[in-house]
Amino acid sequence: MFKKVIIAEDLDAMNLGIQQVLKDLNIEDFQHSKFCDEAFLKIRAAIQQNEPYDLLISDLSFKTDHRKSDIATGDELVQKVRELQPNIKIIAYSVEDKSYRIKSLFNNAEIDGFVLKGLNSIEELKKAINIISTSDQIFISPEVASALQEKNNYEIDDVDIKILKFLSAGTSQDEIIEIFKSTDIKPNSKSAVEKRLSKLKDFFKANNTVHLVSITKDMGII
Repeated sequence: MFKKVIIAEDLDAMNLGIQQVLKDLNIEDFQHSKFCDEAFLKIRAAIQQNEPYDLLISDLSFKTDHRKSDIATGDELVQKVRELQPNIKIIAYSVEDKSYRIKSLFNNAEIDGFVLKGLNSIEELKKAINIISTSDQIFISPEVASALQEKNNYEIDDVDIKILKFLSAGTSQDEIIEIFKSTDIKPNSKSAVEKRLSKLKDFFKANNTVHLVSITKDMGII
C-alpha cells in the first residue's frame, strides 16, 4: 500500500472525501494542494529531500483566481509530474467523461487510474488505489471504460493535433500547409488538410474553425 500521497484538488468537499478514503486505507501521510503549481513544487521538494510521494491523486479542472499560474490544469500537472518522477503512480479523479481526453491521459501521461466523480466514486477510488498499489494493472471507472473501447469513425492523430495547435495560434490554413511542406509533414496538400479539418469539425460537432479550436481547448486536447 502507498505510504505517502499528495492530493491536487481545489474543492474542499472533494478533498475531504479523498482524505477519508486514504484514512480508511490506513494511509496517514498525505498532503493537499488547491493549486497545480503548488502540488508540483511539493512533489519536486519531496524528491530533493529523498522522501518522494508514492501516489498523486489529481483533479483535471481547477478554477482560476488572481494568482498567476504556470500549470493551469490537471492534464498539464500529471504530464509534468510523470516527466519529473517517472515511477510515481497517478490517479486522475474528475467529472471529465470525454473519451479522447481520458485516452490522451493514459497514452501521453501514462496515468495509472481514472476515477469518474459521481455516485460510486468513493468506492471506486478505494478500489483504484488498492489495484494500482499491488499490481501493474490500471483502473478505469466502468462508466467511461466502455466508451474508451469504442472505435470512432475518425481516429485523431498527431497531424490533427498539429493542425489544431497551429490554428489556435492564429496560423492560417495556407501557412499550415507551407509549414508542413517545409518540415516534410505529410499529408501536406491543400485538399488533404481541408479534408482533415472537415472531419474534425464533424467529429467535434463544430460550426466553424473558431468553434473547433474552442471545443478542443476546452477538452484539453490543445
